[in-house]
Amino acid sequence: MSTENEGNAVPPAPSAPPVPVETPAAPAQGPSPAGGAPTAPIPAVPGTPGAPEHESAPAGMPAYASNGAGQGADPYGQAPTQGSAPEAGWPPPPPATPSYADGGGSGHGGWGSSYQEPAPKPKNGRGGLVAAVLVAALVAGGVGGGIGYSLAKNDDNSTDSTTVSAPSTSGQVKRASGTVASVAAGALPSTVTIEAQSTSGEGGTGTGFVFDKQGHILTNNHVVADAVDGGKLTATFPSGKKYDAEVVGHAQGYDVAVIKLKNAPSDLKPLVLGNSDEVAVGDSTIAIGAPFGLSNTVTTGIISAKNRPVASSDGSASSKSSYMSALQTDASINPGNSGGPLLDASGAVIGINSAIQSSSSGGLGGSGQSGSIGLGFAIPINQAKYVAQQLIQTGKPVYAKIGASVSLEEGTGGAKITEQGASGSSSVEPGGPAAKAGLKPGDVITKLDDMTVDSGPTLIGAIWTHKPGDTVKLTYTRDGKTHTVDVTLGSREGDS
Repeated sequence: MSTENEGNAVPPAPSAPPVPVETPAAPAQGPSPAGGAPTAPIPAVPGTPGAPEHESAPAGMPAYASNGAGQGADPYGQAPTQGSAPEAGWPPPPPATPSYADGGGSGHGGWGSSYQEPAPKPKNGRGGLVAAVLVAALVAGGVGGGIGYSLAKNDDNSTDSTTVSAPSTSGQVKRASGTVASVAAGALPSTVTIEAQSTSGEGGTGTGFVFDKQGHILTNNHVVADAVDGGKLTATFPSGKKYDAEVVGHAQGYDVAVIKLKNAPSDLKPLVLGNSDEVAVGDSTIAIGAPFGLSNTVTTGIISAKNRPVASSDGSASSKSSYMSALQTDASINPGNSGGPLLDASGAVIGINSAIQSSSSGGLGGSGQSGSIGLGFAIPINQAKYVAQQLIQTGKPVYAKIGASVSLEEGTGGAKITEQGASGSSSVEPGGPAAKAGLKPGDVITKLDDMTVDSGPTLIGAIWTHKPGDTVKLTYTRDGKTHTVDVTLGSREGDS
């Protein structure tokens, strides 16, 4: 639900991920309250109680750092729900979508640190008084520190001293393998802070990590979205070395992107990729990112849930929603963490921090940007790795599909196939996987394999964890009777 999309609230995602259909007369999504760091809040998914994971998005929907769904043809092959205006784009804003961990992008709240110049400080009055007080405090602190050190030194030389000092290690403290400090020391050198700027000067800050020795960096789509069409992109390592970069490929539906460093160094060390399928609730997690622009920040927590349906968006008018079956963590994730690695206790990457659920009130120090409340969402690395490899090879994402449009409304008891598709087309693609399996408009899909499906967004997210050609078992109801059928998933290339 931000990391990135950490700055925007995301409504809860439905439990079933078939092709999304536009909800009739869906209210327009407002801009995310978050601004600054690149993590986007996640909108809550329909049917998921108390769901926003990112900054505020349409009610009930988790959000990325930025929330909002764009207009235009359904990029995922899903048609709008029955009764929706033919010209409306797909998908409609997911209910309760969590926001990105970065707080919104494309100049709509931003998923990262804003490039806007800070307001000038007042020269007189309260501002000046505060500055004077701070200086006085620092001076007093310095004097006090000096006196304290002198007294302590004298006391150490006294024969009556009972204090015990640790032996000098000359800075060579050894930290056991597997400790947070050890894992952070190994991962930080391969984690970068990404700055993306559009041609108009808008942009923000996010995070990414070294994917291979050729200079590819894995991150979120919403982190680099501003730089896709002729913008500027840079990646800075903890050592201070900064490289220009370019977008190799991006997948809005998955919220995954790959960039490549220009003149990449020869000594890059890719982070080890773990197996997200083997992660268990309660496992320790370590998140690295640039929350609110504070690069190289490390936080810890646990996996608090798996397979969490999350629909998120960056809040811009042109943005379409992303869907994931996410790893949920209570590690602190904030705007700017988007795209950063979520590590296990051994230091292996198990996910990409993408979105957060934020309180509706939002605002940190009057900034208006929501932060972590202990509900962060990461894209499982098994899925992200598959998508990244596609983007490196072809530059375009490929999505699995069932060839049917499903409603994104809540209260349908599952993922309901709509009566009509986009622009008056059939809601069940002729000759497609769903049609071959005998599915019809009005059928309500309630399970995918052993996973319960409680809504359209949930079904979409679950389907996208599979690859085209995979066979899944769908359970659905028709006329009060339950049926089960095997469906071989089809494919759709690109986001449009």
